[in-house]
Amino acid sequence: MKSKPWSGRFTEDTNQFVEEFTASIPFDKRLYRQDIIGSIAHAIMLGDRGIITKGEAKKIIKGLQEILNDIESDNFEFLPELEDIHMNIEKRLIERIGDAGRKLHTARSRNDQVALDIRLYLREEIQGIYDYIERLQASLVSLAKKNIDVIMPGYTHLQRAQPVLFSHHMLAYYEMLERDKGRLEDCLKRLNILPLGAGALAGTTFPIDREMVAKELGFEGVTRNSIDSVSDRDFSLEFLGAASIIMMHLSRFSEELILWSSSEFDFIELPDAFCTGSSIMPQKKNPDVPELVRGKTGRVYGDLISLLTTMKGLPLAYNKDMQEDKEPVFDAVDTVKDCLRAFSEMLPGIKVNKEKMLRAAGGGFSTATDMADYLVRKGIPFRDAHEIVGKSVRYCIEKNKELYDLTLKEFQKFSKVFEKDIFEYITVEKSVNSRDITGGTALKQVKKRIKEIEAGK
Repeated sequence: MKSKPWSGRFTEDTNQFVEEFTASIPFDKRLYRQDIIGSIAHAIMLGDRGIITKGEAKKIIKGLQEILNDIESDNFEFLPELEDIHMNIEKRLIERIGDAGRKLHTARSRNDQVALDIRLYLREEIQGIYDYIERLQASLVSLAKKNIDVIMPGYTHLQRAQPVLFSHHMLAYYEMLERDKGRLEDCLKRLNILPLGAGALAGTTFPIDREMVAKELGFEGVTRNSIDSVSDRDFSLEFLGAASIIMMHLSRFSEELILWSSSEFDFIELPDAFCTGSSIMPQKKNPDVPELVRGKTGRVYGDLISLLTTMKGLPLAYNKDMQEDKEPVFDAVDTVKDCLRAFSEMLPGIKVNKEKMLRAAGGGFSTATDMADYLVRKGIPFRDAHEIVGKSVRYCIEKNKELYDLTLKEFQKFSKVFEKDIFEYITVEKSVNSRDITGGTALKQVKKRIKEIEAGK
């Protein structure tokens, strides 16, 4: 029979197809560094507690460090018949240092070992994603400062609503990403707890020091229930949920960039380096990067649904189904990082069509609310003012005019309180800068927010 770490009670070799079907090494080899780091911490603790000798612990640690170097220098053959990253590393360790290597797995199981590896992996990758978000935020702030006074139409229902600053619009995405960072930080609080020591599900009979391992690996504490430690992946699900929200924000941004770069809007031009052409239509400049980001959002949503579905019917504790936990996480990590990088590098090259945005901001009766506010200041209740302005808009539509095309005499058809100063109130510049409240679109407020951001507030 082929030698397996669990072959003692078996009388037949594993079916060749089953061996390939159940192997996770094609994808979990990605966890080699986390697996080795965790094993080194485990060996240090075993030696310190006298479960193995100090000499054996040193041999194990040296052997693991050499295997790490072998893997990173591409001098390591991963064998599918050894099933996973844990057994591949352990077999090589035994080959290298002999019987001492056989003692490394004392007081642990692959169940708590893999739970540890995934936590170590996600802890590192979350920090990487956090850094990518900050790079994108910096690009947003830079683009906002570069176009600080550009006025554009703000939309609701994809209909022109009120004039806003383009810089204010960009900072809306900054705030979304700031909350995305907060979700990642919150995820880390529950993720950064050591599961090692849970064993297969019931703990271990050996006098291990879990707190020592936690400190060695930089965990905030240890899990409090051995069954829970190996049977749940809610920390992965929480990450995938946060990743899905990040992608949702990027997808919304993508949709706007795609619309704005179309000839129908012509608000922006994306940099050539982030677009492609058509194989048949020479004039085309396609916004492929934002389109792909929009498309990849569904992929990350799928990663979340995949793991939720895997976990939804599992009895406690570990089940082989949970081998399906890694690929969705790996895919989401890679996709989110790539999309954040693409956006952070693309934004600085965007060219803004200031004149086209300003013309569009003034159309579609976008200062109608300002006109209603004007009437309120003259003593008319808002609901009455709303009706007056509504009738004015209907009149403009019938006459094919904008509000700013009306004469004072025409304004006064709808209310005698209109005076010459109405023309000041319905300019887009006045509309924007009159919203001078915290969080408003006034230039003063946008500049203030940028200063706060740059000061780390």
